[in-house]
Amino acid sequence: MKIRVIQFEDWVDGGYIKTWAKERNHELRYTKLFNYEEFPTDIESDALIILGGPQNPGTTLEECPYYDINKIRPFIKKYIDANKIVFGTCLGAQLIGEALGAEYSHSPNKEVGFTKGVLTKEGREDKNLSHFPDVTDIAGWHNDMPGLTKEAKILMYSEGCPRQIVRYSKFVYGFQTHMEFDHNSLLTAVEACKEELRTLKGPYIQNEKEILSFDTREMNNLLCTFLDNLVSDYLK
Repeated sequence: MKIRVIQFEDWVDGGYIKTWAKERNHELRYTKLFNYEEFPTDIESDALIILGGPQNPGTTLEECPYYDINKIRPFIKKYIDANKIVFGTCLGAQLIGEALGAEYSHSPNKEVGFTKGVLTKEGREDKNLSHFPDVTDIAGWHNDMPGLTKEAKILMYSEGCPRQIVRYSKFVYGFQTHMEFDHNSLLTAVEACKEELRTLKGPYIQNEKEILSFDTREMNNLLCTFLDNLVSDYLK
């Protein structure tokens, strides 16, 4: 399978998603916006993955000269309209909602570190999440959360954020949570945000030591099976 990946920063590169793709011989084709790369004019992949980043859907070109929301939204919508797999994590989840006309909003709490994700009734009934326990450890690094369309279903929430996993349609999912974080990507994120971590305070904020001590393997395995389920359904 060919997968187009939108990458906003060099230090947010997909983490465990790269491992999953390599093990299954999926081809990742990156559009690296931080290098001022342009989107392909045609749909040339079976799936679109939109990664996270320090921006939000409201970030302007003046604030970030390689981040043009007026190009990002229609590119995502093109994949959705073509009935392709579209999967977004953190900022990517917010941008999926934006592409569908659902404006992002601020999360009630900033989450940095690990928390408990809880499946909703719809989440327990979603076949792509059938392997998830009702409550599991998930990673967060965000201020915001995705907007909801009329058709969207919230599949998971946490105590600090009511929209951790959202299903927009059969092949379109937004994960506000960073279940793709592996140890290497945590190291990179902590290094990139070291100054921010020293000043952040709140009930859902962990320090560098707490973040780096977390074993991501169970979380990564849950994401792996979810992505396998999504691809298998798509290829039927």
